[in-house]
Amino acid sequence: MTEQVDILIVGAGPSGLTLANILGLHGVRTLVVEERDTLIDYPRGVGLDDEALRTFQSIGLVDRVLPHTVPNQILRFFDAKRKLLAEMAPPDARFGWPKRNGFVQPMVDAELFAGLQRFDHVEVRFGCRMETCAEDDDGVTVQFATGQDPVRARYVVGCDGGRSATRRLMGVSFDGTTSSTRWLVVDVANDPLGHPNSEVGADPARPYVSISIAHGIRRFEFMIHPDETDEQADDPAFVRKMLAQRVPHPDRVDMIRHRVYTHHSRIAGSFRKGRLMLAGDAAHLMPVWQGQGYNSGIRDAANLGWKLAAVVTGQAGDALLDTYDLERRKHARAMIDLSTMVGRVISPTNRRVAALRDRVIHAASVVPTLKRYILEMRFKPMPRYQQGAVFHAEPSAAGGVSPTGTLFIQPRVDTRDRQNVLLDDVLGPGFAVLCWSNNLRAILGDNAFRRWKELGAEFIEARPMTQLHWPGHDDPDVVVIGDKTGALKAWFDTYTDSVLFLRPDRCIAGACIAQRAPEMSEALFDVLCLTQGGGSGSHGHTGPVLHVAQPATEPSGTVTGTP
Repeated sequence: MTEQVDILIVGAGPSGLTLANILGLHGVRTLVVEERDTLIDYPRGVGLDDEALRTFQSIGLVDRVLPHTVPNQILRFFDAKRKLLAEMAPPDARFGWPKRNGFVQPMVDAELFAGLQRFDHVEVRFGCRMETCAEDDDGVTVQFATGQDPVRARYVVGCDGGRSATRRLMGVSFDGTTSSTRWLVVDVANDPLGHPNSEVGADPARPYVSISIAHGIRRFEFMIHPDETDEQADDPAFVRKMLAQRVPHPDRVDMIRHRVYTHHSRIAGSFRKGRLMLAGDAAHLMPVWQGQGYNSGIRDAANLGWKLAAVVTGQAGDALLDTYDLERRKHARAMIDLSTMVGRVISPTNRRVAALRDRVIHAASVVPTLKRYILEMRFKPMPRYQQGAVFHAEPSAAGGVSPTGTLFIQPRVDTRDRQNVLLDDVLGPGFAVLCWSNNLRAILGDNAFRRWKELGAEFIEARPMTQLHWPGHDDPDVVVIGDKTGALKAWFDTYTDSVLFLRPDRCIAGACIAQRAPEMSEALFDVLCLTQGGGSGSHGHTGPVLHVAQPATEPSGTVTGTP
């Protein structure tokens, strides 16, 4: 008998596990297959950003992830004389979390895996390697090389890394370059330095990196010169010689592992082909310099998860999935380009080139605006969707820049029965319609209000704290929140739009002034491919996809294998 599931995810790495948690919350029958016998148990990624933590918050696991992080981590760049070139210590947390966080990837991945035990409709199978897949009009039949019975899925998502079998079966290219420069990475326990921050040494003699991960683990990275072989770099004596440049007693270091690797700058020719899709390293690889490889995979999962859930349960048409490539490709490409550029700036071994770089950076650092630009990481590309599951209205007579296609902020707010809560915990896991201090039912109109309600959307009226308990606009379907920090008013001060339609991934799908709300609502139902009346689930699903599925009280999921 061929097993039937809605979504088959290939690969139990961070992208696949995050996607499985999102789908689990939306009640989607999901199978994750992993050819390894266990989760990978050594550190790879070492930095989490605020967007990734916000996604982990959305799947109810952030409190389990935070103990394995070093929040507000400072990153300093030094020249060959250990003179400070630049520092990154972004002060704001506009999305609710610090922008820079060290973390222990195996421990965080283990929490993502354990989170799946909440769902009796999600399964993980280890030791299961996909061999072939055959697509037809209704789904995909997947055969395995390891003797398991075939599986029939509506969609397959390859989260199976840079050597993705899914990408190969799709016949999709992996365009870009692989750097000829090699690096020795060394992970050690019982941190011999012990401080909580990280540094990059832009020393032309041998560029290096030193990163505090968490739990007393530190990563060192050293550039390998062209005349040094991989065999040399693998020699423990060579490793300790490298460590001697950074620690006083390299012979006393408690080494976890070491290996040689190269940097890749690659992106798949397409993130979707029919019923097969790619996410994470299977879709894009980038150098480590901005710590965005792991985070980009989490962004993929956040973007794709709600769309798959909406399509599988019949609340949106298949065309919604085309917006995944439209939205994620440009941003992933920007992250690859930024990481590649930073690597080129850091790693020149020509002393004249390095000296020129140092003079330029030191000169720029005395200009306050440039210094803030680096310190606050304003150079980091942020998602801004011009196409996809968004609707850009014609500019209003008042003019101004539209926030459509950007991520909405997440300040702390008060409700009438809760204080100091993060905004997303009020918005819930699905769509939300939010306005500033106005009667939301009245400005939407009964028809639009009903349609969003049928989709499980939350309705939020944001007010100044002085008006939090005023009963004038009270509506049983609208949650009133108080602007505890003033961040919401400051945000609305920047734009002319006062009504926001928020997607489950907290991107602003559409924004308008109050009188335009019914028209904007109608346009969004079209561009989001949403079905009339909200639809109902198929393949055993019933009710709105964007309501959180209730996890089991006790871990009762069919997660198999050993993490």
